[in-house]
Amino acid sequence: MLNRAKALVTVLAATLALAACGGDAEPADPPDAVRTAVNGDEFNNADVAFATDMIPHHAQALEMVDLTIGRELDPEVAGLAEEIRAAQGPEIEQLVDWLTGWDEQIPETARDHENADGDGEMDMGDMPGMMSADEMTDLEEATGAAFEERWLEMMAEHHAGAIEMARAEQTDGAFAPAVSLAESIADSQEREVAAIEDLLGD
Repeated sequence: MLNRAKALVTVLAATLALAACGGDAEPADPPDAVRTAVNGDEFNNADVAFATDMIPHHAQALEMVDLTIGRELDPEVAGLAEEIRAAQGPEIEQLVDWLTGWDEQIPETARDHENADGDGEMDMGDMPGMMSADEMTDLEEATGAAFEERWLEMMAEHHAGAIEMARAEQTDGAFAPAVSLAESIADSQEREVAAIEDLLGD
C-alpha cells in the first residue's frame, strides 16, 4: 500500500508540473501574427475578422436597400440607396475572394437562403450596427414618409457600425488591400451619414 501511495503522489506531482508549464506557454498564433496564404497574401486575424464580419454587415445593408424597391421615395433617398447598392455589392465579392484565398470560411448571411436557419434569422452576436429581425420587419411594414424616416435612421446606425469595424481594421490589419478597403468604407460611409443627417434635418 505504501508503494502504491508513493507512486500516486509521483504521478500527481508530474501532472501538476506539466499543467504549470502549460500555463506559461505562449499561444501558438497570437492575434496579430502575420500568416502567409498559399496565394502569397500576408494577413492576420484582424484581416480575417474584418472580412468575415463585413460580409454579413454589408448584406444586411443591401437587404435594407432592397426594401426601397417599388416604393415612391424622395429622389435623394432613392439615389442614396442606389449608391449603397453600387458600392457594397462589389465589396462583398472582394471580401469573399480574400477569405477564399486565405482558406477561411465564408460567413452565412441573411441573404444566403441555402445557409440561413429555418426562421431566416442570423445570429450576429455583438456586431456593431446590425439590425434585429424585428427591426427589419418593422421597416418592411412601414409606409410612406414613416418608411423613409426609419430607413434613414437605421441606415445611419448601420453605417456607424461599419465605420467602427473599418477603423479597427485600419489600426490592426496587416493585409494592405484590406486596410485600404477599410479606409474607403469608413470615408464613404461617413459622407453618407452626413447626407442622411441633412435629409433627416429637412
